[in-house]
Amino acid sequence: MRATSAHRIGEDGKYDPEGEFDPNSNWDNKKLEPGKTRVLMEANGPGVVTHIWMTFLGPEKHNWAKDGSANHQEMLLRIYYDGSDRPGVEAPVGDFFANCFGKRSEVISVPVVVEDADSYNCFWHMPFRKSIRIEVVNQSEKPVSLLYYNIDWIKKNSLAEDVPYFYAQYKQEYPVKQGSDYVILETEGKGHYVGTVLAVRSRSPSWFGEGDEKVYIDGEEKPSIWGTGTEDYFLSAWGLKTTSTPYFGTPYFDQWGIVGGHTSAYRWHVNDPWVFNHSIKVTIEHFGWMSPDENPKYESNSWNERQDDYSSVAFWYQTGTPTFKARAPHAKERALPSIERETVYAAAKLDSLKHGKGEFRKQDLNNYPEGHVLFKPESQDEGWIEIPFTVEEREPLRLLINATRAEDYGKYRATLDGVPIGGTMDFYHDGIDQWEYHLLDFWPEPGQHVLRLQCVGKSPKSSGNFLGVESVRLRERRPRVLEMAHDKDKDWKEDPKLYN
Repeated sequence: MRATSAHRIGEDGKYDPEGEFDPNSNWDNKKLEPGKTRVLMEANGPGVVTHIWMTFLGPEKHNWAKDGSANHQEMLLRIYYDGSDRPGVEAPVGDFFANCFGKRSEVISVPVVVEDADSYNCFWHMPFRKSIRIEVVNQSEKPVSLLYYNIDWIKKNSLAEDVPYFYAQYKQEYPVKQGSDYVILETEGKGHYVGTVLAVRSRSPSWFGEGDEKVYIDGEEKPSIWGTGTEDYFLSAWGLKTTSTPYFGTPYFDQWGIVGGHTSAYRWHVNDPWVFNHSIKVTIEHFGWMSPDENPKYESNSWNERQDDYSSVAFWYQTGTPTFKARAPHAKERALPSIERETVYAAAKLDSLKHGKGEFRKQDLNNYPEGHVLFKPESQDEGWIEIPFTVEEREPLRLLINATRAEDYGKYRATLDGVPIGGTMDFYHDGIDQWEYHLLDFWPEPGQHVLRLQCVGKSPKSSGNFLGVESVRLRERRPRVLEMAHDKDKDWKEDPKLYN
């Protein structure tokens, strides 16, 4: 059997979801307006869903969506079994398909495939006895545009009494709770745990992933499954990098060790499930490396409880009624809170920025809602730009720029109020992308400051010394940096620091 978005018509020739398939129409997509719910499948059992496929436009502006569309973190997938008012599956569409942060990434694995980052496939089997309803809720302020879907299922005469049902549940902690491990799943019943999707936004410098997975089976006081580190649980070693394999992967990893870095990973226990007879509790520690100014002894070591932002989806099968309590919050609460104290968009200040001779203009790019400033200096010496920003109060902050990299971009050095900071920034890249260049951790004095970028040459691979700046940002540090105040009375101009 199949539930599908394929166009159907009634006797009057108009769209009718219960009508006949229209052989003369290719209009098989649906538009889901903000706040609305689309039922993808509603059927009586017994049966087993064997495959879900869907696709839709990305959030960028498009000829068919002039103002853009919802991103997949704002779309909530819910699956209800046997008339229950509690969904057995509840997760953002993106996170369910191992695509976190609203970012589109390719996933090539056994149970989940997101080919070319836009065709969402799931091969988890989902049995049901009486009925099933699969729906998508648009919790965005924008529509879901061009939604297509096919759901394949087998209609059966009966299901054995001990057949376990498939469950998946999203949860989050922004940030994780101090003094307790992050709980991915806790439920009573009999079954087997088959997968984890984990997303982490780092709120401190350095590496977050030293925390071990700890799994408590059937009411254990001490976990019988205890791991050796976060990257080890996700079957990598010595950190994580972007990859996708049949049973584990890291679809999204932007930058190593920065404040505000994003990492998402999946681990499918298809051949090595965690089996439980009465209950299971799946947790992971949130320990890692720490910068000295977040350590009570002003030391850098690998075993500190960190305060990063975590979200996850647990995947498991079980019999009986699950007892897990987590529910997915609304999309507005799922969005990561801003950590910017001040953001100066260069394009918004275009007419007031000082710069050397050359072409200097705003350029619109899909990944920059505010655009960026494109600077083509006449020469290396003329390759400079000054961007002022204002500090409201004295507190620990991180200074960075969000910039474009491309094949014809140069190398630049930064000074703040005339003081050299950071190293040489090479803006060359094989293709266009964006990159954050972190420059300084400091306690700036209130008032206006000026960041200057000066061209110092170019990569041998680059065909020019151009520059593209989206913004200058002052990013907040964790509250404990303020509380410990190790660097409060130090003069950043005498010893500029960037904690890695």
